[in-house]
Amino acid sequence: MRNIRQNLFFAFAYNMVGVPVAAWARFYRTPPPWLADADPTRPATVARLLDDLRGAVPVVEIARRAGRSRFAVARWLSGDAEPRLPDLLRMVEATSLRLLDWLACFVEMDQLPSVREAWRRLEAERRAAYELPWTQAVLRVLELAAYSARAGHDDAWVAAQLGVPEADVTTAVATLLAAGQLVPRGAHLRLVESGTTDTRRDAASGRRLKAHWARVGLERLEAGADGLFSYNVFSVSHADHARLRELHLAYFRELRAIVAQSTPGEAVVVANVQLFGLGPR
Repeated sequence: MRNIRQNLFFAFAYNMVGVPVAAWARFYRTPPPWLADADPTRPATVARLLDDLRGAVPVVEIARRAGRSRFAVARWLSGDAEPRLPDLLRMVEATSLRLLDWLACFVEMDQLPSVREAWRRLEAERRAAYELPWTQAVLRVLELAAYSARAGHDDAWVAAQLGVPEADVTTAVATLLAAGQLVPRGAHLRLVESGTTDTRRDAASGRRLKAHWARVGLERLEAGADGLFSYNVFSVSHADHARLRELHLAYFRELRAIVAQSTPGEAVVVANVQLFGLGPR
């Protein structure tokens, strides 16, 4: 029997945004072709969506994140069983690390008191990233074990970890404190909350942010900095180009999953991954 609570959830989604598949497409940004004809209220479709979001992450790891048994998770991912709404929400977070963004595709987040404040913090972090891209890197430095081991906060030390002028760090720290993303804790600064920040919600701002980090990569490459700077110009069939795009997306999802679980924080790293055609713009 189809779970009643999940049906109510999708009925609410229909009332709020029209067709649920459109909400899933917004969540993906670049949705897979098969999604266009999918019915998200079918258990098989929900299973395919969750399996697609998890990429190559093992079932046992998804189960650990979701706090459910690997047998239950395996059945949900195969479509042999249908998760109840609470478990569906856990699975979206476990597979994508972006539950708040997923919910925002269906409802106005101010209507959800339980996540309203978390959503506002996420939006504030996005705005800071759009306006001052180095805020993202400063936050990551403050997560490092080496930072916690120091006697106290020092903008010059943070700047040295990033290879940027101290003034850039001072501006970023002031912005993050004003936004409530950082708070003083003794002699240190602490993050209010640490998590995955997807910056694709505003397409134009997201492009500017990607361009910023592409320029940083170019500057480090030209300076002879240590890192993996690779390229390969090739010709492929349209079908294989599509396969490479899927591989690219799966790699990036798995990268983010590894980052989300990695402890202790010992290095701040930028993954600048690109795949694009050289045809007409």
